[in-house]
Amino acid sequence: MLKATLRSFLAHKGRLLLSALAVLLSVAFVAGSLIFSDTVSRTFDRLFASTAADVTVSPKENLDEALPSGYTPTLPASLVERAARVQGVADARLDVEVDGITVADEDNESVGPTTGAPTIGTNWNPTERSPVELTSGHAPEGPGQVLIDADTADNKDVRIGDTLHVIAAPGSFKVEVVGIVTFTTTNPGAALIFFDTPTAQTKLLGDADAATGISLEAAEGVSDSQLKRRVAAALGADEYEFRTADEQAESDLDQLGGFLDVIKYVMLGFAGIAVLVGVFLIVNTFSMLIAQRTRELGLLRALGADRRQVRRSVLTEALLLGLVGATLGLATGIGLAIGLIELMGLLGMNIRSADMVIGWATPVSAYAVGLSVTFVAAYLPARRAATVSPMAALSDAEISGIGKPLRTRAVVGTVVGALGAAALVGCVTSSDTSTSASLLGLGVVLTLIATVIAGPLLVRPVIRVLGGAFPALFGSIGRMSQRNALRNPRRTGATAAALMVGLALVGGMSVASASMTKSFDEQIDKTLGADFVVQNANFVPFPREITEKIRDTEGVGLVVRSQFAPIAVRLPDGDRVETTAAAYDPQLDEVANITYAEGDTAAALAEGAMAMDVDFARDHGVKVGSTIPVEFQGGRTGELTVGALTDQESADGFAAQGGMYFGLDTLERYAPGGQDAAVYVNAASGVADDDLRAGLEETLDPYPQVQVRDLADYKKLVRDQIAVLLYLVYALLGLAIVIAVLGVVNTLALSVVERTREIGLLRAIGLSRVQLRRMIRLESVVIAVFGAVLGLALGLVWGVCTQQVLALQGMTALAIPWGTIVAVVIGSAVVGIVAALLPALRASRMNVLEAIAHE
Repeated sequence: MLKATLRSFLAHKGRLLLSALAVLLSVAFVAGSLIFSDTVSRTFDRLFASTAADVTVSPKENLDEALPSGYTPTLPASLVERAARVQGVADARLDVEVDGITVADEDNESVGPTTGAPTIGTNWNPTERSPVELTSGHAPEGPGQVLIDADTADNKDVRIGDTLHVIAAPGSFKVEVVGIVTFTTTNPGAALIFFDTPTAQTKLLGDADAATGISLEAAEGVSDSQLKRRVAAALGADEYEFRTADEQAESDLDQLGGFLDVIKYVMLGFAGIAVLVGVFLIVNTFSMLIAQRTRELGLLRALGADRRQVRRSVLTEALLLGLVGATLGLATGIGLAIGLIELMGLLGMNIRSADMVIGWATPVSAYAVGLSVTFVAAYLPARRAATVSPMAALSDAEISGIGKPLRTRAVVGTVVGALGAAALVGCVTSSDTSTSASLLGLGVVLTLIATVIAGPLLVRPVIRVLGGAFPALFGSIGRMSQRNALRNPRRTGATAAALMVGLALVGGMSVASASMTKSFDEQIDKTLGADFVVQNANFVPFPREITEKIRDTEGVGLVVRSQFAPIAVRLPDGDRVETTAAAYDPQLDEVANITYAEGDTAAALAEGAMAMDVDFARDHGVKVGSTIPVEFQGGRTGELTVGALTDQESADGFAAQGGMYFGLDTLERYAPGGQDAAVYVNAASGVADDDLRAGLEETLDPYPQVQVRDLADYKKLVRDQIAVLLYLVYALLGLAIVIAVLGVVNTLALSVVERTREIGLLRAIGLSRVQLRRMIRLESVVIAVFGAVLGLALGLVWGVCTQQVLALQGMTALAIPWGTIVAVVIGSAVVGIVAALLPALRASRMNVLEAIAHE
């Protein structure tokens, strides 16, 4: 049996190649994501470990920033003298590092990264642990001199002697580049600007007596942990953060972890889609191969092979397929990881391919995915193979599945579909977001399974409609192509299922994103009343200097500032909620339209008051007049009185949790030093919007980090944010389509082999090669469009239900992107044509007499 299995596998290697490609893609994304994330983690682990001081002292950070506030935590610079006197300290130095600055060249173009990485201003204090070394020029001396890293200098054509414009929180100033530093380790992608320490303190922090940290080196014979305990005891263990080199490296790596996780999960999402769609392809391939080998399997049974041996034989072929696919996938994954590393290099993060890490988990995961996918996918066809009767060897081979009743599928599909529909109905009717989202997930899974199970039941009614015009348009060729697609509903359903999965996903996400976009547009129309908004493209705050320049611009009538502030509130029900609040100038009503359930803007922005979303307040037992303990950045605490409750339709959907805001005076009292997140501007009486815009753009020309936006621009900014998610879905769709095309090609290729004699007879009675190719192409098109119709129908249901979940967060508008749907259906027909090219060509080249004599 083993010899027979191996010979069978080698005999069908061409047919199995396309299935192996599905396994290859699945494994490649898994392996590539693991190798890339392991390599980046190991690289930065070494970087942080080699550059971290023995002990680092930094300000306590009690709150995480979901949105940047522009606030820089500091500690007194005088601490360095106290720390230096601690026994065991060999060296103590001040650290000043601010990552929210903007640096522009003489043409007012930013010299910072365009990839989202920060521009970091820091003090020049080189040690053996420094990640950079001075390679040309000299160290900065005085407030007008800086160093710049070589990568930024090369990318932005900056040279020694050039003048740069530095825009920091305390204000902007001009500097001269007097030296270039080069990274001795991995360049994390940021732009680095170095000042002398007094300049960094005064120009970046606005305080000559402040610093952002202290780095300490241990004397010989003193361990990091010993030094940490001594310094903490001397400076106050509860007042500051104290970390050893290992702890600091781990903390830095954790901050990088979010970026790595995004890449890893995106790639694992691609792997998941490849696995899911690949399963359908492999099931169909093995089902057809077994159907074509009915006589062969029957002969093995007649010679004494029992059912277990036949089943084992088919599963062994599947495992061989998985082994080959996983091996090739692992090699492809390594290439994919190298490509990602090179891509990171183009984006400014220089990681060497020679440092690539392939941990033991990578090949284990690769082979586990490859073997398990093929084993699971081939199990049902293997069981079917075991049921082949020895008598099948004595009769003409029946094609498995033709004419067999679909009662079991009907019953199981109906039951699973009913459960899925019930879950989706529960999702739509639920008023709790978490419950609704959970029911949505359950409903999506169950309805997908039900559609896959019941797909063959829908083949005949749907394809009769889709291919109904074929006889009229293409005559007998059209009729035969339609009947070929109807001949084996199981096969057609399985082939279309691969395409259906990807299109269901893109259909659902398209509806969700279109609904989000429409909801945002409606909310912006309702709430935004300003003529213009000035803000950073990435919502990063900007210095107060820019706001004052806006005030002084000719034609400006009203300026309303806003800031973000991370806070934590202790609610009456005992919950402690961390969120991001907003702070506004008192004239908020002049630039925004806010609906209140109780109170008004004056009460919300009064000194010591705050506003809160009415639903959030009700859930936590908060009323107007309630006193709420609030924690601010820097460890400051206060008690604010709830002065107003808002009833915005999209309060939770368009703001942070709780929809909290208060006056800028209140924020300045508890957390001074923040920067403006946005400035709302209204034109003075009699000033045209176009004239004001031109004036604002001229004023802000020296500040490349901010842009002037009107209502339409603001909507476009929001749409672009949503589009990022949609582009990811389209990329997943592209992968699913690639594998689905392989499935259609595989099905048609095997179908051509299966119908060799039939094709020979058709050719003998006058069917031309052109007509034969057309027949196979039409068959492929109708199968692909069938998959598209099922997928889009399912996706529309998912999308509408997803919008109902979003509606609980205020995004109440429903939008169906009909243009996208029509384009997908047309694209599916094109996919069908492309997939049929090779099988149709092969069929048309058959020798007629050999085809008629084919067994």
